[in-house]
Amino acid sequence: MHKLKEIIMHVVFLIAALVSIAAVALICVFLFVNGIPAIKEIGFGDFALGEVWKPTNGYYGILPFILGSIYVTAGALIIGVPIGLLTAIYLAKFCPDRLYKVIKPFINLMAGIPSVVYGFFGMCVLVPMVRSIFGVNGNTMLTASVLLGMMILPTIISVSETSIRAVPDKYYQGALALGATHERSVFKTVVPAAKSGVMAAIILGVGRAVGETMAVIMVAGNQVHMPDGILRGVRTLTTNIVMEMGYATDLHRQALIATGVVLFVFILIINLLFSIIKRKTVA
Repeated sequence: MHKLKEIIMHVVFLIAALVSIAAVALICVFLFVNGIPAIKEIGFGDFALGEVWKPTNGYYGILPFILGSIYVTAGALIIGVPIGLLTAIYLAKFCPDRLYKVIKPFINLMAGIPSVVYGFFGMCVLVPMVRSIFGVNGNTMLTASVLLGMMILPTIISVSETSIRAVPDKYYQGALALGATHERSVFKTVVPAAKSGVMAAIILGVGRAVGETMAVIMVAGNQVHMPDGILRGVRTLTTNIVMEMGYATDLHRQALIATGVVLFVFILIINLLFSIIKRKTVA
């Protein structure tokens, strides 16, 4: 009887894994089957490297959106990674227990806040702030980067903290035994030992930043042109799909699906690069 239950559970776990794989495979098939023909018709060079997006005139260049996604994501990482990592280190190794019980629930709450709420915060607080400080339209690449930097904080903090706490205590104790201070033991021994988990946190943060749509729509300006400064409006790949899919038809609709293909490949490349970097750092 016990053996039968074990076999049944193995089958259940196998089915669950296969369903997950099948879901990803179906998404890939849908994207590539519907997107590749549009790329062939438009031409890969004109599509991926074209600087003009005017579907009504037959121009389907998405280079401005690719660069917009890269710049906004890079800005979010510049803001979010240092703050998130330092917060994780503080929570794991420096924070008193009483204060930890207060801070940690707020970080978990940030992870559960809907994107549209972040967007409203950006519209009502960040956009006027950027407008008053720099004297420009507040819907800019900088605003979107700051907002996305805030949105990826819970992911980076939680995963990094878990990784730091998973480092065996003998690493820390060994550093103290060699005469290192508490701070030096943490930053020179424990944190480097947790670099694999920290890299995973950064990858998850990149995925959140690249795939975010609603909040970016509300603060980025959504201007269809080549990005020419952090104080100018920008449109990303995801926002372009969402804003135009509702009324797009024929080749226009296929071009938007092809944009999804580019986004999918873009995320795969990012994950591959981070995996290579992770292996090199571990080695």
